[in-house]
Amino acid sequence: MDGSMWVAKTGLSAQSTRMTVIANNLANVNTVGFKKDRANFEDLLYQRIVQAGSQADVVAENPTGLMLGTGTRVVATEKIHRQGNMISTENSLDIAIAGDGFFAIQQADGTIAYTRDGSFKLDNAGALVTASGETTIPQINIPQDAISINVGRDGTITVELAQGGGAVQVGQLQLSRFVNNAGLMPQGRNLYAETNASGQPIVGIPGAQGAGMLMQGTLEASNVNVVEEMVNMIETQRAYEINSKAISAADGMLRFLNNNL
Repeated sequence: MDGSMWVAKTGLSAQSTRMTVIANNLANVNTVGFKKDRANFEDLLYQRIVQAGSQADVVAENPTGLMLGTGTRVVATEKIHRQGNMISTENSLDIAIAGDGFFAIQQADGTIAYTRDGSFKLDNAGALVTASGETTIPQINIPQDAISINVGRDGTITVELAQGGGAVQVGQLQLSRFVNNAGLMPQGRNLYAETNASGQPIVGIPGAQGAGMLMQGTLEASNVNVVEEMVNMIETQRAYEINSKAISAADGMLRFLNNNL
């Protein structure tokens, strides 16, 4: 019975972790380009009391064994890279990715990060930057006399110059793809970092070789489904309560033994 209390304790810890994951999903329901997390469980080691297939007697073998589990744990939190809904903003600097791929971003420390958040801005020099002021890779510079910006589905950026200057191509956005998107490491600020699990980035032009296409004047919403997360929250709460009751039941059984033996 003491063992059952420790098993139920692992259930409490695992369900508490899952609730944290769900709470983070709900907190980011309005975060542009956010990808929901999922907690993955695994059972812990088993106590082998009787091995399946061992000799029951001289003639017979045990068809099944006696194995006592020791609980569960959260082994990983996995990003679900499902496409989010597209929201029209009519802002020429808002760019969504329809399909696979990430924008590459140059961070202040020189490292490269990746994002699905295409809510870009212009800095005081006309460079295309994120909301945190980090530039895209390759860097795109918009002339100061540009009166309109057009981003093609293939990432080609052209501007219309003032005073009849005509249309001029000023850059080409690229997308980075990974063999295992779930292996990317979330860094916060809508950024991901490359890891050994994700593999090296496959850089290409939008719409080519499996990369998604770009949609100007649009942002990709979070892929969190509020109803689904609420159901998961109720399920987690019930599982937590059941594990708590298992501890109470084991405690009651031990109390009965102490009082009656």
